[in-house]
Amino acid sequence: MTGVVSDAADMERHSAQTGVAGRNPLRWLRRHRALAAVAAVVAVALGLVIWGQLAPKGDGVALSVHNPGPEGARAVTQILGRHGVDVRDADTFEDAMAALADGASPTLLLYDRDGFLDDSRLRDLSGAANRVVVVSPRLQTLAALDSGISQAGVVPEASTVLEPGCALQDAEAAGAVSGESGFVYDGGTSCYRPTGSAAGLLTVSGDGRLSVLGSTAILSNERLDELGNAALAIRTLGSSADLVWYLPSVTDLETSGSPQTLDELAPDWARFLGLWLALVALAAILWRGRRHGPLVFEPLPVVVKAVETAEGRARLYHDSRAIDQARDNLRAGTLVRLARKLRLGPGATADDTAEATARFMDRPSQDIKQLLNERPRSEARLVAWSQELDTLEKEVSSR
Repeated sequence: MTGVVSDAADMERHSAQTGVAGRNPLRWLRRHRALAAVAAVVAVALGLVIWGQLAPKGDGVALSVHNPGPEGARAVTQILGRHGVDVRDADTFEDAMAALADGASPTLLLYDRDGFLDDSRLRDLSGAANRVVVVSPRLQTLAALDSGISQAGVVPEASTVLEPGCALQDAEAAGAVSGESGFVYDGGTSCYRPTGSAAGLLTVSGDGRLSVLGSTAILSNERLDELGNAALAIRTLGSSADLVWYLPSVTDLETSGSPQTLDELAPDWARFLGLWLALVALAAILWRGRRHGPLVFEPLPVVVKAVETAEGRARLYHDSRAIDQARDNLRAGTLVRLARKLRLGPGATADDTAEATARFMDRPSQDIKQLLNERPRSEARLVAWSQELDTLEKEVSSR
């Protein structure tokens, strides 16, 4: 009986202590500090993960009006808005057509980097807009717009800054702009032409309805405050009160209709082509499969003379009519050898080499620069120009 009473008393004391601990959470936390710390860390980590998944993602599309990053165009659209231009961002082709229909003499900015729009949609956009500004267009885009403007290459790496060099009022007012990583176009009125080129970074059609801008950097947040980039962007895009900013995406691809199968595209005689190719392949195997004597072992590596390599490259340039590539190689080699002979050091630029050569030979620097920067347009002129460069090197070496 005494043992039963003792057990009952112990259970009563335990219940009392448990009740006190339940009524005092601080005492419980002190007794389970490690467990509480782990639970807090897990809760914070879980909260951060959930917040990261549910938080709105930033726009990382190049030239997007909502992208505040270096490649975005949020800054230029905000500036245009402060100048009274209503910038409407169109996500789809239908939105762009609706925005153009609602505007009064609207201007359309089109940047179709991946060529999502087909010819019919490009023509519809051009017909609905009062002016169209196309940024770095593809060959297909220019052909569909039928403006007489064509691609003409890239801006040379040496032309980091381009001057207007034309009578276009917007270009003259903006002044020099950035030319890095840009493309040049020919046709219409060309502005911002690199040295020795007839094509420009900015080209405007004869009727003034189409402007081709060959650089996204001029409109980007990163380069907008450099040189006259902002002035050119505002004057080019802010000519009307309504501006439709359209960046086509994969949702604008035309998917109506099913594509033709290979059997439908192939002509009727193609069904016999497989058998014929098999017979030709068998004949080639029998012909080339015969041994032409024992194998010849040659020690490696094989040394190829430099003159043979040079002749081989020259034949490749000649066969592909790569006049510009051959010209660039000849010019680079001449500049390196002249700089070495004049002891200018590895950091000398083309202008430094030309100036030093002119001083060394007591000739006008403009003549030397004109010779070094010339761009031959025919193979005959390329040969004559290379001979003139060789003569120039010999004159420098003989003194």
